[in-house]
Amino acid sequence: MAAHDTTASAAPIYDTFIVGAGISGIAAAIKLKQEGYHDFLVIEQSDRVGGTWRENTYPGCGCDVPSSLYSYSFALSSKWSRLFAKQPEILRYLQDVSDSFQVTPLIQFNTALENARWDDHRHLWVLDTSRGQYLAKTVIFATGPITESQIPAIPGLESFRGEMFHSAKWNHDYDLTGKRVAVIGTGASAIQFVPEIQPAVKELFVFQRTAPWVLPKPDLPLGDLSKLAIEKLPVIQHGWRKAVASSLNVINFGLRNPGVLKPISAAARQLLKLQIRDARLREAVTPDFTLGCKRILFANNYYPALQADNTTLIPHGLVEVDNNTVIAANGERHEVDVIIWGTGFDVSHPPIGKKVFNANGERISDLWKNSSPEAFLGTSLENTPNAFLVLGPNVLVYDSFIGLAEAQLDYIIDGLKKVRSQGISKFSIKPDVLKQHNDTVQKHLQTTVFNSGGCKSYYLDANGRNFAAWPWSLATLKKRLKTFPVDAYDVLYAPPATQRAAS
Repeated sequence: MAAHDTTASAAPIYDTFIVGAGISGIAAAIKLKQEGYHDFLVIEQSDRVGGTWRENTYPGCGCDVPSSLYSYSFALSSKWSRLFAKQPEILRYLQDVSDSFQVTPLIQFNTALENARWDDHRHLWVLDTSRGQYLAKTVIFATGPITESQIPAIPGLESFRGEMFHSAKWNHDYDLTGKRVAVIGTGASAIQFVPEIQPAVKELFVFQRTAPWVLPKPDLPLGDLSKLAIEKLPVIQHGWRKAVASSLNVINFGLRNPGVLKPISAAARQLLKLQIRDARLREAVTPDFTLGCKRILFANNYYPALQADNTTLIPHGLVEVDNNTVIAANGERHEVDVIIWGTGFDVSHPPIGKKVFNANGERISDLWKNSSPEAFLGTSLENTPNAFLVLGPNVLVYDSFIGLAEAQLDYIIDGLKKVRSQGISKFSIKPDVLKQHNDTVQKHLQTTVFNSGGCKSYYLDANGRNFAAWPWSLATLKKRLKTFPVDAYDVLYAPPATQRAAS
């Protein structure tokens, strides 16, 4: 189909089209409503809101940011049952917020985006979905970075005759009781579900390619009295939220200044002596890189699960499967009934890139094939006009994803307001602005723990380039995202008659 195909000319033209109804899409719809925007549509491929919190239902699934901060600034809750909420409660919160702010009726569910193409002839986005074609002046891609579960290509995997699934697609119909289970990976998901399944299984083999830093989780239940106090005295909740934010800012300072983390790393190693009795196991779970180089994990029950009689930690990666035998890099072999993949997500190549075509008709994922994604402030992609990405590349700060999404949406909403007030028909980030921004980001990332901490992490792509992290403070990021700088974009204005009709 040509980019200026007119088959959809009779279709209504939305001011804004939002793809995805996870944490970012819900917030985008609410903020648009609050700014008096009504001519927009949200599409969601599932039958309800929730994004990653709808999809990930593995045992023990929860957040490692306290609930006081992992919530919208405009929708604080006094109902959290714990300091760190679990998945069912977070999903319920997102559903409640969507309902209470009356954006649920604005979402078209069971509608998957198939292709999004920029039509430079009409200055419109042409969006093909599973329920037909739509047109929009601007698009907000709010599909998130943690969506594409990743299973490595392992020789012989097709010969496995047992049960097999990824943590993000947990098979709740399969009973693990009495089974021999191999868990592949020791990332954020695995350290949550391993302690949950360990008591039920016959044997548990945990394949650990790289030992993560796992620190104690300061989690506590919140009883009815605590919830009542938080509800009746909002100052408690605001103070709690501010305290959590301040503590995360301290962590962020350490990530930008790795020398600060060395004493903490030493203290964490000493703590391992109290947590792990067996010297060989303790050595196997001791990381060989600076704290923070890979994602810091928090759990109180992971190390006890590793020390259980039915658990064997294999400090090597899985390299081969031979029928029902899993084989580690050191040659160790074990027969199992189940393989559970705790191997995370392909965050370096967001799946939305497969469905979006830029102004040259190029598929975004093809441009990213041999390199990482790049954007201006994680929001604007090169040669992709009138489009915004939420939680895009190089905005990751150790904080709440909800807070980051809100900051980006301030930028996006300001941009949409300027598009309307100034009669802008087309805007696209200037290539030299984008290059200068990303060159500066990469330069300053070199001294952060992510790049200099001595590890390989999902922050770095296959070429060793950091596509994820923001090298400065959260306050600096929020300041940069406060306003939409029109002069950083190549801009075309609609003819005056068109502007009057639009207003």
